[in-house]
Amino acid sequence: MFTFLAGIVLLVVGYFTYGKFVEKVFGVKEERATPAYVNQDGVDYVPMSTPKNSLIQLLNIAGTGPVFGPIMGALYGPVAFIWIVIGCIFAGAVHDYLTGMISIRNRGAHLPELASKFLGKIMRHVVNAFAVLLLLLVGTVFVSTPASLLHVLMDGKIALGIIIVAIFAYYVLATLLPVDKVIGLLYPYFGALLLISALGVGIGMVVTGAPIPELSLTNFHPANAPILPLLFFTISCGALSGFHATQTPIISRTTQNEKQGRKIFYGMMITEGIIAMIWAAAGMSLFGGYNGLNDILAAGGPGAVVSQASTLLLGAIGGTLAVLGVVVLPITSGDTAFRSARMIIAEYFNVAQKKFSSRLWIALPLFVISAVLTQIDFNLLWRYFSWANQATAVIALFVGAMYLYIARKNYFIALVPGSFMLVMVITYILNAPIGFGLSMNIAWIGGFVGAAILIGLFFRAAQKARTNNLPLEDDISGWNRVA
Repeated sequence: MFTFLAGIVLLVVGYFTYGKFVEKVFGVKEERATPAYVNQDGVDYVPMSTPKNSLIQLLNIAGTGPVFGPIMGALYGPVAFIWIVIGCIFAGAVHDYLTGMISIRNRGAHLPELASKFLGKIMRHVVNAFAVLLLLLVGTVFVSTPASLLHVLMDGKIALGIIIVAIFAYYVLATLLPVDKVIGLLYPYFGALLLISALGVGIGMVVTGAPIPELSLTNFHPANAPILPLLFFTISCGALSGFHATQTPIISRTTQNEKQGRKIFYGMMITEGIIAMIWAAAGMSLFGGYNGLNDILAAGGPGAVVSQASTLLLGAIGGTLAVLGVVVLPITSGDTAFRSARMIIAEYFNVAQKKFSSRLWIALPLFVISAVLTQIDFNLLWRYFSWANQATAVIALFVGAMYLYIARKNYFIALVPGSFMLVMVITYILNAPIGFGLSMNIAWIGGFVGAAILIGLFFRAAQKARTNNLPLEDDISGWNRVA
């Protein structure tokens, strides 16, 4: 129990200390008008309050990742707590903050545009294809996952196909309508349900004295569970996730003032880390150890763990509400996944989105493709997604490092976690069956050598960009309105 509670305390302290440090390094400009006002269009660029933006950001980034990932990561034992805490404070929250703030400085640009500007024009095409594919996979899986949970919750009284159609219909509305009409209206309620359910499970474990394992040299992780590099791909949301880099620009276009960025971007990642800690602890403590957890996962997957844990700790009614809180997670990431895909494609082809017809012709093909993908077994594709997700996080961190390097600021806050994950990303794909299938020793050598080469290329490009005085932000001279 001490390790669990200490981890949550460290996350909160991290927000007030390292989060403040990162904010100071970046350098907030409170007087600078944000894209919500400069580019206001009533659709995607709409000023919204900090509490509303924060809840939307939390729900955007928190799919099933901070629940299902930590539950599966619980099989690694208490070492999972270390990755969640350290990863969240020094990698994930930094990733989200820098992505959001750099986007604010560049008219709310998405990651492909930022990668093009700071890492080279060819990256625009690579990251654009990468990001749209990721978002399609996320959106599709986040149709089937909540549909299955709701189908079970309602004892099969409503056909699974009907539930899927209903979720798709909601996604269409959330993708096409102005951000404040559906997402801004519903998310505060969804956010409250999510937070209440997570806190209910967490408090329930503390009150009942759940046997949450402590971290020690003799209880680091189960002997049969190799940590590196698999842990970093099992637990992504809640520690570090590239999917977040596709979501933060949605809120960078609705943020009223740069000073709100730490609460919205850094703070909500810390909140997601707390949710991840709660569900990792539940997985480790409520099912008779790792063997019991493994049996439940094998029989019913992470969803079964959520259902049983919620009912055990909160009773039938409270458990149902907790499950609904988890159902909200994929739905509120699936809708913004499609919305982000629409915005990225529109940005790539330079198509203004104020007209409904312009949004429609971009979005409809996405939903058609997604409907087809729901008929495919995603087990193999999702394993590729886990790798692609962390590869995207590496790209976003290197964008942040490049920005800070050119600005002559402490770029190590992004370069260090980015370099660490770069080694893991290369090593994983070299060793994994879905990759090159090389031995682990060769994969590690390839990981370090490949990372060293790419980091060297980064510094060469960074020095050139600094020498050429690459502009770090859009020119808004002549704009006098300040939020």
